[in-house]
Amino acid sequence: MKNNWSDKLSLIVITLWVGALWAIGAVAYVLFNTLADAQLAGQLAGKFFNELSYLGLFSAFFLLLQRLFAYGTSALKQSYFWAVLLMLLLVLAGHFGIQPILAQLKADALPSDVMQSVFSDRFKTWHGVASIAYVVQCLLGFVVVLKK
Repeated sequence: MKNNWSDKLSLIVITLWVGALWAIGAVAYVLFNTLADAQLAGQLAGKFFNELSYLGLFSAFFLLLQRLFAYGTSALKQSYFWAVLLMLLLVLAGHFGIQPILAQLKADALPSDVMQSVFSDRFKTWHGVASIAYVVQCLLGFVVVLKK
């Protein structure tokens, strides 16, 4: 790998993205274990995860393009490339697939809290799917860091 500005910038982007994944996961845990109002904790965590999605979209596109420009089609043979691509797919699925479902379930439950409604089981299921996708994304972040 050449030591140029795009390589250095990719290292910064990886650090910000993977670091934010782990940090925001920890923040969400603290919110739910500190605040007495679980609905407020969920709203705050949701805002953090929403912003993280945008960071993930930008980061993944940059890292994939940077790797393709640096290595050409041989990038397609690298686990780094596929880990970043899978992370991107998880961000897309979460932001444009799972989160809208969760938001709709919350809206359908109004004026009640979704956890006190007939939608609570579906909400828990989709929240579990989102949580698993997030943990997989965090673990793939390790792969990206180690393969850089």
